[in-house]
Amino acid sequence: MNATSQQQGQGQGQQQHPNIEGRHDDDAALSEFLASLMDYTPTIPDELVEHYLAKSGFQCPDVRLVRLVAVATQKFIADVATDALQQCKARQSAVVKDKREKQQKDKRLILTMEDLSRALHEHGVNVKHQEYFADSPSAGLDPVSRDE
Repeated sequence: MNATSQQQGQGQGQQQHPNIEGRHDDDAALSEFLASLMDYTPTIPDELVEHYLAKSGFQCPDVRLVRLVAVATQKFIADVATDALQQCKARQSAVVKDKREKQQKDKRLILTMEDLSRALHEHGVNVKHQEYFADSPSAGLDPVSRDE
């Protein structure tokens, strides 16, 4: 073997060594993260996550994994809510100039199903909803409460 091939062989061995250490660091970080999930109480209850996991055919006795799914779900919902808020702000800022005076007085944001649908679509979820039209304010009420 000549000197050049020995240097190449050593270079390959040195390249593999950091990979192993990096993998070990990743495993340690993952183990630490999963251990921290035991002390964490997610916003979405474990029972609810377990119900939907079981409904989809997945069963796991490890609470850490259930909580990991809960954290991922919480992150997804927060991202969708943030995107829907941005959609709402963009829609309301596109108001005709005549209505600007009223908008200055009433700065409440009104989230619509269209805003939510657009935000969900950005995350790959297509929502189809029925259009609802009411002839009068009492259209959705039962006959007894209409008379009152």
